[in-house]
Amino acid sequence: MENKEYTYEDLLGIIDKLRGENGCPWDRVQTHTSLLPHLLEESYELVDAINNEDIANLKEELGDVLLQVLLHAQIEKEKGTFSMKEIVDSLAEKLVYRHPHVFKETNGVDTPEKVVSSWEELKKHEKKETTVIESIERIAKALPALIRAQKIQKKAAKAGFFWDDYLDIINKIEEELEETRIAVENGNKTHIEEELGDLLFSVVNLSTFFNLNPEFALTKSLEKFINRFRYIENSAFAQGKQLFHLSLDEMNKLWEEYKIIEKER
Repeated sequence: MENKEYTYEDLLGIIDKLRGENGCPWDRVQTHTSLLPHLLEESYELVDAINNEDIANLKEELGDVLLQVLLHAQIEKEKGTFSMKEIVDSLAEKLVYRHPHVFKETNGVDTPEKVVSSWEELKKHEKKETTVIESIERIAKALPALIRAQKIQKKAAKAGFFWDDYLDIINKIEEELEETRIAVENGNKTHIEEELGDLLFSVVNLSTFFNLNPEFALTKSLEKFINRFRYIENSAFAQGKQLFHLSLDEMNKLWEEYKIIEKER
């Protein structure tokens, strides 16, 4: 069988057929809401491919994310609201508008930092934002909390509302940690949750000060935890034991043992 080289138009036709009267039973019943978990999953798998520098998988994951975009667009096309053509047109128009330094004779925007600043100013004008709080409230609530927190902090910082010294942030973290300790001692779960939130927000402040991504920082710590925990479990297996046979002290000893191994690498 000869391999067909599909075009973008072919792909739109395939999506249309999948959602059509004689199409796929699964595709036909999907809604924006039911597709959300798939959009998130495919996006995270794309991030994994990028982080792993897996170029072969990157092509596939980009296709999977594109599929989600096409399905959402098809749902609206069936309602008569808009189609992929209008999405492409709107995106192209936005890109041209927000890159005047490329598509028009605009001087002075000659570094990545200036591009970001120009992009934000044009975005504010486009959205008719007149206050900082409008800009802050525009940040998507569905973002992971760490990312959303940093975006909020950065917008507040542009208005001058941020820390001048990282030591002040560390003092604030210690203050919030003490308030969390008091809340735990009082045993009020609502208060504990509130203080934990304040503590996490202060920690994000520190990452924002140093222009570090808190999501990436936590991801690296998670991988470190997994590697150390794997060492503990494998050590238990080497002794002919299951993990639950080890005491907490034994686990902690193996944990510290692997930390030394890590430093020697």
